[in-house]
Amino acid sequence: MIISVHQPQYVPWLGYFDKIYKSDIFVYLDDVQYKHREFQNRNKIRTKDGPLWLTVPVIYSGQGRQPICDVVIDNSSRWNEKHLKSLEAWYAHAPYFKEHHNFFTELYEKNWEKLGEFNIHIIEYMLKQFGVNKQILFESQLGITTQKTDRIVDICRKLKADAYLSGSGGRDYLEEAKFTEAGIKLVYQEFKHPVYKQQFCSGEADFMPFMSGIDLLFNEGPNSCKILGTA
Repeated sequence: MIISVHQPQYVPWLGYFDKIYKSDIFVYLDDVQYKHREFQNRNKIRTKDGPLWLTVPVIYSGQGRQPICDVVIDNSSRWNEKHLKSLEAWYAHAPYFKEHHNFFTELYEKNWEKLGEFNIHIIEYMLKQFGVNKQILFESQLGITTQKTDRIVDICRKLKADAYLSGSGGRDYLEEAKFTEAGIKLVYQEFKHPVYKQQFCSGEADFMPFMSGIDLLFNEGPNSCKILGTA
């Protein structure tokens, strides 16, 4: 059984969903420390002028340990209206934007309090659209208290996994020997970003990878599953 884990991100990129698809069980790391200015509260969409960052403002002191599940959205500004208007402005002419417009309208009209819950609501919608149906658990419900590599190994042990699927960046920080000692096979994700029909793109040389996964969804609609490899 293959396990993968990740923090709940805001409108994640395609590699996020590829990792879930290639796992038997995926665990939201909702109890790890929130990291400011990473992808937990922001992501990119494509415009005719290049990438545009959409950032969810949060109330974060930057002091002490604050788990993602406790991070509160700062609703003092009209960030949600700005995000919706950005999607409408840059994807209004995308072939399949209208099919998802109602979801995003209702999403941004709701007054969300917790960042983690907000992100997961979007991820669940995107998983359904990409045809990914896997068992998903929450780290906060597993009672894991260790840190770093030990944390991942203990999650695998708790769920009786014999393999752990890590993002390629895990090579920089995982203590590989600990997986060997625990009898868990460590596998690194090999994800080749697909090229698809993207707005404001005249050819493959102009294609911009690593945008939010909604870029694929709005541009390719039902073809997204085949392009992502989840069909």
